[in-house]
Amino acid sequence: MTDSIISPPSENTETQAKIPVISIIGRPNVGKSTLFNRLIGKRRAITDPTPGVTRDPIPERWLLGNHPVTLVDSGGVKVDREGLDGLVADKSLGLLAKSDAVIFMMDCTEVTAEDRELLEFLRPYSEKLVLVVNKIDDPKREDLLWEYYEYGYQRILGISAAHGLGIEELEEALLGMLDLISLDEAPEQEDRVKLAILGKPNTGKSTLANLLVGEDISIVSDIAGTTRDVVMGAFSYKGSDFTVLDTAGIRRKSKVDEDVEYYSVNRAIKTIDEADVVLLMIDSVEGLADQDKKIANLIVRRGKGIILVLNKIDLLTGIGNELEAIKDRVRFLFPILAFAPITSISALKGQDIGKLLDTVWSVWKQLNKRVETAKLNDAIREWGEAYQPPRGSSGHFKVYYGTQISANPVKFLLFVNRIKDFPQIYIQYLKNNIRKELGFTQIPIEIDLRERKRNASLHERGPKPLENAPPKREPKRNVGGRAFAKPKANSPGNKASVDKTRKRIEKQTQNRSAKKRG
Repeated sequence: MTDSIISPPSENTETQAKIPVISIIGRPNVGKSTLFNRLIGKRRAITDPTPGVTRDPIPERWLLGNHPVTLVDSGGVKVDREGLDGLVADKSLGLLAKSDAVIFMMDCTEVTAEDRELLEFLRPYSEKLVLVVNKIDDPKREDLLWEYYEYGYQRILGISAAHGLGIEELEEALLGMLDLISLDEAPEQEDRVKLAILGKPNTGKSTLANLLVGEDISIVSDIAGTTRDVVMGAFSYKGSDFTVLDTAGIRRKSKVDEDVEYYSVNRAIKTIDEADVVLLMIDSVEGLADQDKKIANLIVRRGKGIILVLNKIDLLTGIGNELEAIKDRVRFLFPILAFAPITSISALKGQDIGKLLDTVWSVWKQLNKRVETAKLNDAIREWGEAYQPPRGSSGHFKVYYGTQISANPVKFLLFVNRIKDFPQIYIQYLKNNIRKELGFTQIPIEIDLRERKRNASLHERGPKPLENAPPKREPKRNVGGRAFAKPKANSPGNKASVDKTRKRIEKQTQNRSAKKRG
C-alpha cells in the first residue's frame, strides 16, 4: 500500500515526480468546486450555495496541456472551527506541502476574516501559488482585481468559474509554474482495477477506504452522512494497481431531506458505472435492510462485479457459528446474489483485508474473461442434449448457437428459433451452466436472445429461374388434321367494331319489320 492518495503506486519514484499535483484552496463559497468541475470537464464535486458542502479532498486526473496532473478540490477553511470544520480545514491545509502548484481562490465581492487568515498562512508558499479572484463576470468588476495586488502576491488572475472566463489564462499560468509545454497528444492511461465502496451510512466505508490507501483520504466520524462527495484514492496489492472510490451513505428517498444529501446519493449511485467491482458494505451487527437489496439490484443490473462485505466482525458476541449464521441469512435474503462472494472483515482492526483483496482480484479476472465461440457452442450443444428446451404451442424452442459479445460487463448473445415466450427457466439453466462450466462463478452475466431469420420456402417464392434457359415453346393443339384459325387478338379497337356491328344488325331488323307491315 502507499502513503499517498495522489501518486500512482506502481510507478517508480522518477515517474511519480513527473505527475504534478495542483490543489485548490480557499474559504467556503468562493467557487472552488465550480472551478474544479470546469477544469476537469465534468460534475465531479457537488456545488451548492450551502457553506461547507465539500469536506474531503477530491482528487481527479486532469490533462493540463495534455500533461496528466492531479487536480484536488478541498473543503473550505473557516475561522470558527466547530464540529467537522476543524477536520476539514486540517485536511485542506495539509495539501499545501504535497502540492506542486496551489490555486488560492478569493471572491471579488468581499474579503472576509477567513480570506485574511489564509493570505497570511499561505505566504510561505507564494512561489508555487497563484491568487485567483473569482466571479469577475461583469466588466464593471474588472477594476476590482487591482485591489488584490496590495496583498503582495506575484501571480494574480481574474476569472469567472461559472462562465469560463479567464480559464485559458489560468492554464497558461499553471503550465509556466510547472515548467511544462503543451503537447499535441495525451499519453494513454494505464488500466487499473476500480473499486467502489457502497452501502448505508455508518457501515465503515470511509474506514476501509483509508485503510486500503494507507492515508486518511476520507473524514471518519460517528455522524451519519459525513462523506458527501466521491473520494478517490490509489494503492497497490501484489503488483497490481487499484483505485478506490469512497461514496456517501445511501438512504431511502423518504429520509433524504436535504439537497446536498440528494446530490451525494446520486453521485454514489453513478459511481457504480465508473467501477469494475463494487464492495457492498453491510454492518454485521445491525444486519441487512431493504436498502441493501435495492443497492444490490442496481449493481447487478449494470453487470458489475459485487462482493458482500460483512464489516465490524470484531463487535460480534463470539458465539459459535454466529458468523456462518449471518452469511446464511444474507444468502436467504439475497437470492439474486447467489453468485456473489461474501467476505467478513474488520476495517477498524485491519482483519482479513488480504482475503478481501484476493476476492476482488478473482472477480475482476472473471469480469474480463472471454470464451471462444467454438467452445461456447460445443457447451450449448451438450447442455441441450442433457436438457432440451420446453415445448411451446408452436413446437419446441431451439437454441442454434451463441457468442460472447462483451466483457466487463459479461454478455452473451444466443440465436433461437422463436423469441416470443421463450422460457425464462431455460435461460436461467443456461446461465447456471455458463457460470459453473465456463468460469464465471462470481459475477453477474446477461443473456440476450435474437431470432434467427430463415429464408422463405420455395412454395412461397417459387423456383429459382435457370440461367441461359431455352425459350419456352407453345404446346401443339390436337385439331384432327383440320385447319384451325388463330384467335383474333383482343385490342382496344375491337370494342368500336363490335359496337358498329350490333347497331347495323339492329337497323336491318327494324327495316325488315317495317316492310312486312307495309
